[in-house]
Amino acid sequence: MADSSYYVPESSRHPVLASIGMFVMLFGLGMIMNHSEADGSMTGPIVVCSVGFVFFAYVLWQWFSDVIRENHQGLTSLQLKDSYAMGMSWFIFSEVMFFAAFFGALFYVRSFVVPWLGGEGDKASSHLLWSDFRAMWPPMSNPDNTLYPAMTGVVHWNEIPLINTVLLLASSVTVHFSHHALLHDERSKFQAWLGITILLGAVFVYYQAAEYEHAWNDLSITLNSGIYGSTFYMLTGFHGLHVTLGAFMLLVMLLRSFKGHFTKDDHFGFAAASWYWHFVDVVWVGLFLFVYIL
Repeated sequence: MADSSYYVPESSRHPVLASIGMFVMLFGLGMIMNHSEADGSMTGPIVVCSVGFVFFAYVLWQWFSDVIRENHQGLTSLQLKDSYAMGMSWFIFSEVMFFAAFFGALFYVRSFVVPWLGGEGDKASSHLLWSDFRAMWPPMSNPDNTLYPAMTGVVHWNEIPLINTVLLLASSVTVHFSHHALLHDERSKFQAWLGITILLGAVFVYYQAAEYEHAWNDLSITLNSGIYGSTFYMLTGFHGLHVTLGAFMLLVMLLRSFKGHFTKDDHFGFAAASWYWHFVDVVWVGLFLFVYIL
């Protein structure tokens, strides 16, 4: 029964199976990154990684299905629901720290490394490391431009990045409207606003891909073009992955709503996905400021 008593879940094989799937997936990914096959073929590593991913996704599907079914049967207590909220909060906090590490790397390079290479400091050794280096951000040259081609330009904030900022900020508003509609038991409005949010997320990912094509082909911004290229793709790439994941989560919530799931008093699945989406939006604001503008 759904009361405040301590909840002890039934024994489950899902954690073990999920761990196996993740291990196989990461093992295959490691093979891909290290080109472990002697003949240089990538077929084997890709197959291993794909099998692990599919198996992991299937286990998660079954796991979440069990949790949803238990909730509909009234087996979840208030204590368990509080633990769900706490778990999601800690998960989002871990993601905050994940991006904080990359923002910290960007800050360290721009505030310390570049000035040091430019000769700042009492014991600067820039003349030994890179004699003709000019302290500027972003660095527009490499020590060996024949081996690592230099960039020919940067991505301007008032082009695709500005469009994507408008899209994500608008999606944060629409997901809030969706939540508001659900709280007032207006299911059709809830589904409509949620669908618009997912569409905005999809358009964002499309424009991000278009920006990558422009940066890579027209501006020569690659992972080998220096620290700007590395931090640019690491920060925006991981953020784009999180947007994709968040949009998929919201899509699952939309499909669940078509099956009659969620009420104004019981909708943690959607609430958790909306928290994640707001987090993704806030991270993008930081990216827009520190990667594209400043």
